[in-house]
Amino acid sequence: MLFFLKRQRNLKNLLIRMSSSKKNSIYKTIGEVAKILKLFNKRNGSLSTHTLRFWEKEFKQIRPKIFSGNRRYYDENSIKILKKIKYLLKDKGMTLNGVKKVLNSEDSDIDELYNTSITQKNIIKSKLIKIKKLITNIKN
Repeated sequence: MLFFLKRQRNLKNLLIRMSSSKKNSIYKTIGEVAKILKLFNKRNGSLSTHTLRFWEKEFKQIRPKIFSGNRRYYDENSIKILKKIKYLLKDKGMTLNGVKKVLNSEDSDIDELYNTSITQKNIIKSKLIKIKKLITNIKN
């Protein structure tokens, strides 16, 4: 029993160290993932972590690691799936059932669609930056 308690303490200390070196951490906390996904409450601007908990219940593909104290830790694969879910729900306006069907299908069309959309957004952003620079130059 003592061995088990020591081992559990060592695991807890390891998790604390992992969360303290956030840049190199394999797992991200629910708050960090909410920041990555830019999930903010519209009323007060706080992080919307309840959305992630709701998506956990709705989508079986999201399985965070839950350690002592019910702290959720998401790996890169879960974060990737959450990004897809957010994209489909918020950007494409799909329903929960529609997103479930897409995620359950074995087609990788969503990966291509998602990656293409991100690339297009980056292209548009860079063009807007160039236009802004041109306008600034014209003003000067």
